[in-house]
Amino acid sequence: MKLKIAVLAGDGIGPEIMEQGVAVLSAVARKFGHEVTYKEALCGAHAIDEVGDPFPEETFQTCKEADAVLFASVGDPKFDNDPTAKVRPEQGLLAMRKKLGLYANIRPVETFDCLIHKSPLKDELVRGADFICIRELTGGMYFGEKKEGTDEAYDTNFYSRPEVERILRVAYQYARQRRHHLTVVDKANVLASSRLWRKVAQEMMTEYPDVETDFMYVDNAAMRMIQDPRFFDVMVTENTFGDILTDEGSCITGSMGLLPSASTGSSTPVFEPIHGSWPQGKGLNIANPLAQILSVAMLFEYFGLKAEGALVREAVKASLDANVRTPEIQVEGGAKYGTREVGAWIVNYIENKA
Repeated sequence: MKLKIAVLAGDGIGPEIMEQGVAVLSAVARKFGHEVTYKEALCGAHAIDEVGDPFPEETFQTCKEADAVLFASVGDPKFDNDPTAKVRPEQGLLAMRKKLGLYANIRPVETFDCLIHKSPLKDELVRGADFICIRELTGGMYFGEKKEGTDEAYDTNFYSRPEVERILRVAYQYARQRRHHLTVVDKANVLASSRLWRKVAQEMMTEYPDVETDFMYVDNAAMRMIQDPRFFDVMVTENTFGDILTDEGSCITGSMGLLPSASTGSSTPVFEPIHGSWPQGKGLNIANPLAQILSVAMLFEYFGLKAEGALVREAVKASLDANVRTPEIQVEGGAKYGTREVGAWIVNYIENKA
């Protein structure tokens, strides 16, 4: 297979983890005889500094012309600490999602047995937790009408029936591929937008009689994720709730550096780690590259290349079992490995796999 990949390394630790993601992607491609070409593009704070736009038109065209986008992270403290800034790195991420029509964000939450001790939850609660959160990505308060004044402000949480229907169909498709259980998360007891979500879901559930559908208020879902994360198989929710719940879910595994994600829709799909740019770790060779590398596994799987994705996952698991880990998940007294060393170990595993 021939694949054109747009590479958006972004800010902070982005370039460091991206280097390892690309190295793993290339190693797998060589092993399976695929032809992969890469084109780098600006985004985030780096793009603002260079051209004044966090997602410039040239970057958009590069993404649009690619088969997939491998993305790392955006964000910089100089913008976080300036409430008057009119242009922010995160606006580039929102623009990319909107322009590429990426309405479905797929975030798997899966634990690794060798890292259960790193989870803030008890072993008996978290072991075996394995679920996917499907987050609607281009609607809700992040994109609704806004007003920001000196004494008052508002954000409009707008959703239309077609937007809700299309994300629910994605969620049902994933549920059918897994354990046939879908949880629709909303706040229908308070929010009109949530009542629309629930109404549409109740209508659509009859089309999927093989899937058990239940409904849960977002506050209850947040609590249930901590009390009993193994309850969930696939959950689906709106943009703001999904942003919050998926970050909560990431903590279950013990490190945000372990979880990948995919954003899909009407144009080029994007594959990225769920974590941010962690500017404090920039240039220190301590950032965990595994979420970026597992994003490569999701990229392969999106194109139906299951064996390729499985090999990436196998290599990641092998590295963890061998205690080849960055500092935040290393066992006490374990050898020291940095971003580059972990990536190189995984590439070597892939290249030497019989």
